[in-house]
Amino acid sequence: MSHLVFDHPADDSLGMVSQIASNSILTKVGWAIRRRCPRCGGRAFASFFRLLDRCSQCGLRFEREPGYWVGALIINTAVVFGAFLLVFVGGMALTWPEVPWVPLGALTVVTMGFLPVVFYPLSKTLWMALELSWHPLESHEIAEAEEALGNRP
Repeated sequence: MSHLVFDHPADDSLGMVSQIASNSILTKVGWAIRRRCPRCGGRAFASFFRLLDRCSQCGLRFEREPGYWVGALIINTAVVFGAFLLVFVGGMALTWPEVPWVPLGALTVVTMGFLPVVFYPLSKTLWMALELSWHPLESHEIAEAEEALGNRP
């Protein structure tokens, strides 16, 4: 684990990159919920669906490794499944025994078609925040971020 760099209090050469490494998980998730960089709160999206390659404020490369977004897909799937339980099963439970099948089915289909698409960008930033909290940046990622910022403080 000696290749992990958490902070450099005596070395200011990393500037902004080293100063933001110790944010709490609540701060990271708070920024992620606002679709911001979970490391510094900088802009993460160019448009609603288009994630930037890296944060322009801290230099974090958002896709840290191949297959990185599988975690976001799992979060999205879990949220959509929870919404299904809430809408369909909850609707059945609230209206039993006279379940309005057609309206309930229509509401469920619309929700299941709409929610995964709209929630996916948020699932990406949530995944980044969670993953960054248990897998801090490695030294090569910090160096990459610093290089992307042009070695500015």
